Amino acid sequence: MGISSKFHVFASLFFFVHLIMNRIILLIIFVFNVFLGLAQSTNATLNEDYYHWIDRYEIKSGSVVPGLFTSIKPYKRDVIVNYLDTLAKKGMFESRADQFNQEFLLNDSWEWSRTESSDSKKPFLKHLYRKKSDLVYVDIPELDLHVNPVLYFSGGADSRLDYSTFINTRGVEIRGMIDRKVGFYTFLGENQSILPSYVDEQLSLNPVVPHEGFWKNFKENGVDFFQARAYIDFNISKHIFMQFGNDRTFIGNGYRSLIFSDYSPPTLFLRANVKVWKINYMYQLNRMVADTKSSNQSRYPEKFMVFHHASINIGKKFNLGFFESVVFSPQDSTNNNTFDPSYLNPVIFYRAIEQQYGSSDNALLGMDFKWNALKGVSIYGQAVLDEFVLDEITSGDGWWANKFALQGGIKYIDALGVSNLDLQLETNIVRPYTYSHNTQYGSYSNYRQSLAHPLGANFNELVAIARYQPFPRLNLIVKSVNARIGRDGQNENWGADILKGNQTREQEYGNTIAQGQLNSIAFIDFTASYMLKHNFFIDAKQIFRKSTSDLSFYNSNTSVTSVALRWNIPQRLYDF
Repeated sequence: MGISSKFHVFASLFFFVHLIMNRIILLIIFVFNVFLGLAQSTNATLNEDYYHWIDRYEIKSGSVVPGLFTSIKPYKRDVIVNYLDTLAKKGMFESRADQFNQEFLLNDSWEWSRTESSDSKKPFLKHLYRKKSDLVYVDIPELDLHVNPVLYFSGGADSRLDYSTFINTRGVEIRGMIDRKVGFYTFLGENQSILPSYVDEQLSLNPVVPHEGFWKNFKENGVDFFQARAYIDFNISKHIFMQFGNDRTFIGNGYRSLIFSDYSPPTLFLRANVKVWKINYMYQLNRMVADTKSSNQSRYPEKFMVFHHASINIGKKFNLGFFESVVFSPQDSTNNNTFDPSYLNPVIFYRAIEQQYGSSDNALLGMDFKWNALKGVSIYGQAVLDEFVLDEITSGDGWWANKFALQGGIKYIDALGVSNLDLQLETNIVRPYTYSHNTQYGSYSNYRQSLAHPLGANFNELVAIARYQPFPRLNLIVKSVNARIGRDGQNENWGADILKGNQTREQEYGNTIAQGQLNSIAFIDFTASYMLKHNFFIDAKQIFRKSTSDLSFYNSNTSVTSVALRWNIPQRLYDF
């Protein structure tokens, strides 16, 4: 990114090691834990509904809760339990639904809460489900172990298909601690699915299954893919922990993230996190897939992203964060790059390193904030700068390289005085060519999928969500997404597709959001979710999606009706 001026703000401390030295990293992990007796905790798996239950009570309290920085997800289980205890002292769990949610979250991490409600009244066959949340468990000083089945069976009808849609997932989830020093987590899942028509059609343009990595055809109309996520966790000190493995990350307080989302497949990562006083600092190195096409059938080309995020609680209501990231590859034939060890420095400004060595790597920076303005009301936002020149912005000429993304949103908890009615309104705006680069090795993508917003760039979007929990076990969700995106005609590049090199742009000036072939999308999702047993749900879902464009490919009117049984797994969402 050699044509921009950027503003960098960061504070922090930490130490980091090169990802290629996997064996050395593992050795360091165990050496540290020989000498340190600090208890470990795994993460609560990213799950839209689960995390909403956690976040709503901080917003309801009207102030940020010490110890939990909500813009960095996933959260660790011990932090969740401590957070719930803090909120309980403030009397945040008043309604029957809130008390149910509190008990559910405490039972889900009972190894930290030690709540008596986690015990089953009637274990299955005396030895299974002695705890409500675990098929089997071990709870001895040297080993904490939790093993659970994962199932997702869904069947439905798509108005544009003459055959049924379905999801068939079978898997296992294992987590625990060894000597209360090393935490570990593993998820394995085998999947077959027939996708909704509007998702399946995208495979002809970009041959990837959303959220997933390698896949293959299943019978005539389906897809088959395998999921694997795993990591180990260890503390270096009371305020510093590290994780190494393969999983997802989400940065922000919104429904979408323009900084780092969980939309693309899990990636190999090494994460270091410092949490001290009112400051949280995260440094992460990810290895990602640059492309899924290989001419000689060798392994897919890879690239890396280094990312750091610093945030601070200012007063009792406001949190401000800053981030910087660089996407780079040591094997970029276009730019003849090498792996720059300077990127392994966790406390340096990457843009300065990029300029110093004449690098053409893709650097982004920006900020996010959260303001719990009133009890029950939270305002949040994000800003991402890819490239810009101030004079070009003030001139208003629509220069192509003024690339940025903005988010603004508000959450209203117990809206209008109705207990457990939560409303959210969010807008996202992304300029043309944002997140793109002159090569796919530098695009802000993984496995040909966006690391930020599912739509890529060159769009504006309005999201409205209403969540209502009228009874403890029943959740009703209405989600509306309206977007305007500028698509590409044949042999065009108007800036929406972040995989296209931005040197193929259509024009230097006069670029506007949603330029090109306009595609308007209206998406509505009605979901009723009932918890039959701990983390065992039945979901009834109705989706309406209308897409209109001058390009016939993007003209469709789709209705999808489905019913699903879910056990220890989040909903599978295609909300774009």
